[in-house]
Amino acid sequence: MGMKIPVKERILTTADELFTQRGYGNVGINEIIARSGAAKASFYHYFPSKDSLCLAWLNRWHEKTEAECEALLNSPGGGEKKILRFFEDLKPFLEGGGFRGCPFTNTAGFLGENNDPRIRDIILKHKDYQRQFLVDLARDFTTPARADKLGSALFLLYSGATTESQNQRSTWPVDRALPAVRKLIKADKPVPAGVG
Repeated sequence: MGMKIPVKERILTTADELFTQRGYGNVGINEIIARSGAAKASFYHYFPSKDSLCLAWLNRWHEKTEAECEALLNSPGGGEKKILRFFEDLKPFLEGGGFRGCPFTNTAGFLGENNDPRIRDIILKHKDYQRQFLVDLARDFTTPARADKLGSALFLLYSGATTESQNQRSTWPVDRALPAVRKLIKADKPVPAGVG
């Protein structure tokens, strides 16, 4: 007999499925409670509000992203290859998720003045982390000042390709972004001494 999944984990897993499929603003607490099999009192014990559940859900996604980025950062190879791998990995992520895109971008579209401001904070933290990750990879082969500009440009390409892949339900935006990524990297690589 398998281990029973703790209530908090069941709630978070259910929220992840529903928020990812339909968006944070299109899912109600009662549906999450019913689908997770949790008692209403248990739900409110762990998550006093829907916004608190959203925070826990986005924090979990952020931790997963950090772990994946750290693994790539610490993997063999130079920054150039790692940047290309980061973009190439977008295709299986988008296809595997049914082209639902980035949970942070999707959630930002549902936020209003009455939502917990910490939700916006975690979204900004996540986006800043992704941009800085690309800057850190670029520092492997260019100067810090140029790495900041290159990493920012790569981040915008990443964001645009992800969003348009979601809109188009296709990976062609990623395919089109990759040559631009290669050109940006090539333009920032130093020319060896004696060449030119």
